[in-house]
Amino acid sequence: MKAVVMAGGEGTRLRPMTSSMPKPLLPVANRPIMEHVLRLLKRHGLNETVVTVQFLASLVKNYFGDGEELGMELSYANEEKPLGTAGSVKNAEEALKDDTFLVISGDALTDFDLTDLIAFHKEKGGLVTVCLTRVPNPLEFGITIVDEAGQVERFLEKPTWGQVFSDTVNTGIYVMEPEVFDYVEADVSVDWSGDVFPQLMKEGRPIYGYVAEGYWEDVGTHESYVKAQADVLERKVDVEIDGFEISPGVWVAEGAEVHPDAVLRGPLYIGDYAKVEAGAEIREHTVIGSNVVVKSGAFLHKAVVHDNVYIGQHSNLRGCVIGKNTDVMRAARIEDGAVIGDECLIGEESIIQGNVRVYPFKTIEAGAFVNTSVIWESRGQAHLFGARGVSGILNVEITPELAVRLAGAYATTLKKGSTVTTARDHSRGARALKRAVISALQASAIDVRDLENVPLPVARQQTARGSAGGIMIRTSPGVSDSVDIMFFDERGADLSQARQRKLDRVYARQEYRRAFPGEIGDLHFPSSVFDSYTGSLLRNVDTAGIADAGLKVVVDASNGSAGLVLPSLLGRLGVDALTINPGLDESRPTESAETRRSGLVRLGEIVSSARAAFGVRFDPVGERLSLVDERGRIVEDDRALLVMLDLVAAERRSGRVALPVTTTRVAEQVAAYHGTQVAWTTTSPDDLTRVGREEGTIFGGDGRGGFIVPEFSSVFDGSAAFVRLIGLVARTQLTLSQIDARIPRAHVLRRDLATPWAVKGLVMRRVVEAAGDRSVDTTDGVRVVEADGRWVMVLPDPAEAVTHLWAEGPDDASAQALLDEWAAVVESAGH
Repeated sequence: MKAVVMAGGEGTRLRPMTSSMPKPLLPVANRPIMEHVLRLLKRHGLNETVVTVQFLASLVKNYFGDGEELGMELSYANEEKPLGTAGSVKNAEEALKDDTFLVISGDALTDFDLTDLIAFHKEKGGLVTVCLTRVPNPLEFGITIVDEAGQVERFLEKPTWGQVFSDTVNTGIYVMEPEVFDYVEADVSVDWSGDVFPQLMKEGRPIYGYVAEGYWEDVGTHESYVKAQADVLERKVDVEIDGFEISPGVWVAEGAEVHPDAVLRGPLYIGDYAKVEAGAEIREHTVIGSNVVVKSGAFLHKAVVHDNVYIGQHSNLRGCVIGKNTDVMRAARIEDGAVIGDECLIGEESIIQGNVRVYPFKTIEAGAFVNTSVIWESRGQAHLFGARGVSGILNVEITPELAVRLAGAYATTLKKGSTVTTARDHSRGARALKRAVISALQASAIDVRDLENVPLPVARQQTARGSAGGIMIRTSPGVSDSVDIMFFDERGADLSQARQRKLDRVYARQEYRRAFPGEIGDLHFPSSVFDSYTGSLLRNVDTAGIADAGLKVVVDASNGSAGLVLPSLLGRLGVDALTINPGLDESRPTESAETRRSGLVRLGEIVSSARAAFGVRFDPVGERLSLVDERGRIVEDDRALLVMLDLVAAERRSGRVALPVTTTRVAEQVAAYHGTQVAWTTTSPDDLTRVGREEGTIFGGDGRGGFIVPEFSSVFDGSAAFVRLIGLVARTQLTLSQIDARIPRAHVLRRDLATPWAVKGLVMRRVVEAAGDRSVDTTDGVRVVEADGRWVMVLPDPAEAVTHLWAEGPDDASAQALLDEWAAVVESAGH
């Protein structure tokens, strides 16, 4: 005997889940509803099945194929237009005309005893048997009345309460004899219960009703979809669940990694190859699809999460449905009844209210509060570039596909046959992405010089030697699961804002240049990169007096790529150096603030016990430098900037120093004391670099460990700053603590406030209005200077929904008061 599975419905009430997926493919406990139906048919010996398809038909066919994987024989009957419940079965008449057949919906979840239903049909000898079930609320369904002999007396489609005189409803499961096709007109829309059955009854043909025991849920609404998942987990319906029940009600599929410190309260289901981190809490009736990542601190309760979804730290999901390939970022909240479509991005700290629908391919910006459905427009900024190039979570936001498209867009902004230098840090993620970048560049007619793993300053310096640009891939500082793809210009500096926008435009339009077969770019690996770098460094930076000073220094390479340069550098400097942590550690390509701090404390202990002149600690990519004085005390980054500034200015006695406007105004006093001027720049590193290149600039720094040594290069370079510092200390004969002691204390405080993109402009307008007649500096953002010299600066972040504030006063209390006052101005605009 054959069966017909009706899988043509659009499932309009289930949008946006069904916007890009037909309803029969919606997963219940990580299997399409229709797969549960097919397995039920197979259990009752109905192995030959015709599937009627219409809406997104190819997706259904592609998923189930010929049924071989299920051990069944599937064929398909395609409707060009909707033909109704009877018309679509008529469309499959050719395959069904020889024998009794069973009709079942591909989007209802049930475990009825079909064998018993078929036996009842055969015993009664009717033309049609309608499978009925009892429900508490029959209003949504067609009511069917049967007599004692089981014969149907009348049908009522979607009755009112006044017409309800039975709780047995039509489940849409029928057993039929082929003669029924005589009552169905071909190629027009015909329904069984509305058109065919009344006609049969009028003619006195026998229709029987079989009241089935067991579970049946018509998955037609969001509520019934979520309820079906809960019922499967509660074992109220007899269907197969893939995986292992590791504790009562807790189902984990093959290959899933669940940390022992994750909190699981069943019944719940975790799909194959999903990963649940320590500290995540997954509560009852939650279903997690295949390859889903749940980060620490996330909380899920009654949430249905489809495949390949990323759920960020401390996000909160309750009673919602998340479509496949969607990214839910840190601390987002999605409330009860909300449905997020496929391939959406839900930004950090955003809130999606209950019952909101977000349609597929939409972006919800960080910090947004969404209380109406998002159907057409995205609610977010699609800026590629942040403060450190293009940044994001590895394999969530930054995938090999994105790297290929970005590199293709970058190549398109350059001339064919140009050379681009590529480099990476020592992480595996960066290595994998760099290979994708190289192939995309070559395919766009660009020659590639690959430096492999080198410090960031070396990558910049090598790019400046004849390349049209460069790309460096590294782990985001302090965020081990994120990466930065950094783009350089022909001087090895970060791309200017204008060039970032150009790259943005090419990327957005996806207009990539492709090379003809004869134009594919070349790939070569330059040799002795480190020797040429250190040779150039020692020729350009003043090392006079170092050899005679007999200095002893401790250098911490922090297991990063700076350690690759140090052997050739220290050997040629002629200084007594103790190097610690020189080896590369692939598993730690970056370090948290705590790791960095404890590393500096250890460095201080070694410096004081070794009686060294000072200690330096490189960041993992050799770009930034932290200092410890001769007593082993940490010189904080903002103080280190003033100490370096004092040393350079005291030796040079003229020229300009480049500093971002957020730097303490104590720097102005130090510079003026030694006869040098300050050139204030924006907070963007490429602006500091621009001033660093200008004639007469003697020094630059950002107060976060980044130092520019203009006689060698115009970019941040830890090794160059280290060589410069040794020379200065050797010649001045003063210790770092003596220099630090003669510089006044600074009191600069900082705060970040969440600001939705939509109000950023309003915030800045409010700040300018609130400044009144006070002095205003708009070098970057808005800096308001009080009459007594105290100042506050308000700066919107270019890449995130955040506004940054800095304030400086004569002491911490007055700086704090100023910060509070202006934070209130910013927040008032945001509400």
